[in-house]
Amino acid sequence: MAILAGYAAYWLRFHSLKDFGNWDNLTLRQYAGHMTLGTLSLLLAIGWQGIYERNVLLRNRWIASKMAKAVLIWTLGFLALTLALNLQPAISRVYVALYGASALLLLLSWRMVFNAFLHAPARIRTLQQRTLFVGWNEDAKRLWQTMSDDKAHAFNLIGWVDASGWREQGTVPSEIPFVGYLEDIHRVIARHEVDMIIVADLPRQQLVEMANLCEREMIQFKLAPSVFRIFVSGLSLETIAGTPVLGVNRLPLDNTLNVLAKRTLDICGALVGLVLSAPLIAFFGFMVWWESGGPIFYYQRRWGMNGVPFEIIKIRSMKLNAEAATGAQWCVQDDPRRLKVGAFMRKWNIDEVPQFWNVLKGQMSLVGPRPERPELIADFKHEIPHYNARHHAKPGMTGWAQVKGLRGDTDLAERIKCDLWYLENWSLMLDLQIMFLTFFKRENAY
Repeated sequence: MAILAGYAAYWLRFHSLKDFGNWDNLTLRQYAGHMTLGTLSLLLAIGWQGIYERNVLLRNRWIASKMAKAVLIWTLGFLALTLALNLQPAISRVYVALYGASALLLLLSWRMVFNAFLHAPARIRTLQQRTLFVGWNEDAKRLWQTMSDDKAHAFNLIGWVDASGWREQGTVPSEIPFVGYLEDIHRVIARHEVDMIIVADLPRQQLVEMANLCEREMIQFKLAPSVFRIFVSGLSLETIAGTPVLGVNRLPLDNTLNVLAKRTLDICGALVGLVLSAPLIAFFGFMVWWESGGPIFYYQRRWGMNGVPFEIIKIRSMKLNAEAATGAQWCVQDDPRRLKVGAFMRKWNIDEVPQFWNVLKGQMSLVGPRPERPELIADFKHEIPHYNARHHAKPGMTGWAQVKGLRGDTDLAERIKCDLWYLENWSLMLDLQIMFLTFFKRENAY
């Protein structure tokens, strides 16, 4: 596919688009060196992302995202390398762009065919990781459910082994297979041909013995430590004075380049959004003034990044002094405080459009956890675990929780889980995906 992408890019540039730009028509033989360098470097870039390891072959979405990232990095790197080395004949920038686009299209198309081949019943059983849980707790329950719901079917969940020496009735769901006790672990491993063991609850000494057993039997050893409940993707092992220490290290948005990339996207998106939304703001602002008089815009205090408050700007969708008698409260469905035009604006999120100005000022981002009102969430940090962790990033006009339908008067705990997942898994592609999905998700938009 990498070789074919080079040929496709050559044909498109020097045959289909030969009249585009000031460029001499070059023969295929003259470009053979560029194609060879491009193919080898592209394979190295994809291999660098780790998609050729056996235990990830069934993870279709993960591979697709890694492949897209590799191709993007390769396209920029290949162009920079060929220009820096001043290769002859000179490389065409349009050719490199077509090369990257063709490579991504062909590689992803090939992976779809290859995935269908891998998911044949006889092959998928060979590639699935036969997984055994040792011990049981709430973390194990959540992980079991996540692995069971894996659409790639990368795991064959065998069951769980009791590490306490006795089975406490009712602690483990009946549908989870019980396969034995810890003292029978050798027989369980041999009988079920275990590929991976996940330890959920085990004393220190037995934990060391289990790790040694997995090493001897060439079984993957995984640990689900209960002390880490947030930002698990940021866990890393480091050495301090010769002693290994496990802890939360860095999240994607702790990286300066990622922050710059996200801010660049925010500025560009905010400028485009303000220009395109100006007619909407003018029209609905006039409708608000026509219905109730008074100011068009409504400023509201919200929590920002690191808990720093700021004034969010919206087109006013409620009557004047709507909270004068009741104080701050959540907006609910069919809220009597709303204006007639306000109900329409909230349904289509039009009242949020002026927040492009907050994004341009750097108070918000296009995508991130939605900012909450201080008056409504004063006690949440005590009642909801990890609530304040969502303030690790700038609040957003939209977010992962919103495209999941968690807006307005919905389960706040679930919204926090979505916000934390977003912070752990952030990427520019994820931001673009969320922005795209926002246009099709309006559930609970009161």
